[in-house]
Amino acid sequence: MAKETLKPIGAEIAPFTYPSTLLRAQRQDGPAGLDIALFGLPYDGGTIARDGSRHGPGQMRQMSINIRGTNSSTGVSPFETCRIADIGDAPINTFDHEASVDMMTDFCARVAQAGAWPLAAGGDHLITLPVLRGTVDPKNPVGLVHFDAHPDTHDKIFGTRLNHATPFRRAVEEGLVDPKRHVIIGLRGTTRPTDAAIDWAREVGITMIDADAFFDMGPKATVEKACEIAGGGPVYVTIDIDGMDPADAPGTGSPEPGGMRMRDMQVMLRGLRGLDIVGGDVNEVSPPLDPTGYTAFNAVHLMFEVLCLMSENRVARGL
Repeated sequence: MAKETLKPIGAEIAPFTYPSTLLRAQRQDGPAGLDIALFGLPYDGGTIARDGSRHGPGQMRQMSINIRGTNSSTGVSPFETCRIADIGDAPINTFDHEASVDMMTDFCARVAQAGAWPLAAGGDHLITLPVLRGTVDPKNPVGLVHFDAHPDTHDKIFGTRLNHATPFRRAVEEGLVDPKRHVIIGLRGTTRPTDAAIDWAREVGITMIDADAFFDMGPKATVEKACEIAGGGPVYVTIDIDGMDPADAPGTGSPEPGGMRMRDMQVMLRGLRGLDIVGGDVNEVSPPLDPTGYTAFNAVHLMFEVLCLMSENRVARGL
């Protein structure tokens, strides 16, 4: 018997007046009965300089207006095969950084306890840590396909261990991510003569494909390498929007020129089909830095690509 699913809100039905949701999914209070939960983590208290990504989930909902239910390249229709809904945003405490991380972790844990897989909209890149803390059993760490201009593997920034430059140092230390199955794609930008974050990542076995290597290899060869590294177990996909070139994603706090274009990202995400992808996020979209919504527009299309990967994998698992 076919699973009863929650169909997305059709663009032809009140396209401008219906309440905005991520990927035009139906809105539901809480994750009960869902296969995949879409939600926002509207926190940017971990941002070093240019903030505003707390508004990312809201603008991503607004820019979901023309998302339709089928991926025209892969033929995947996630809303036809899985129960998917937007469950709103996690609560935060604007004045308490560590409490906010704990609140987001508890929110994500409820998603996992309901049997749903998480797909989050950030927020700064620190938000990946509470998703992993809330949904990953350290006895079964995930592989990580990580698109980013920066490694986010620092130990401390300004004496703090929780910020958007440290989440993957903490995730590896806590046994949530297997560093030998962690691949970072798109690294670039100005740096220092020595970079402790890069050195540490290399020491623990993280694979780094910088922008120079990416453009030498091309997107297809790059994603084949990523699959080789991250495969062999559950995989989480995290997309820092600054991994993309500012021409396609100007609305982010730490842009770096010379990055991947939207088409590169689509090719690579579609190339991840067949991996055991159990969760993901798209983060660092800062609406005040791009009032046009172009960055958020591209971000929700990337989010839809990840949703297609997750739904296809969920069906393959027989869940």
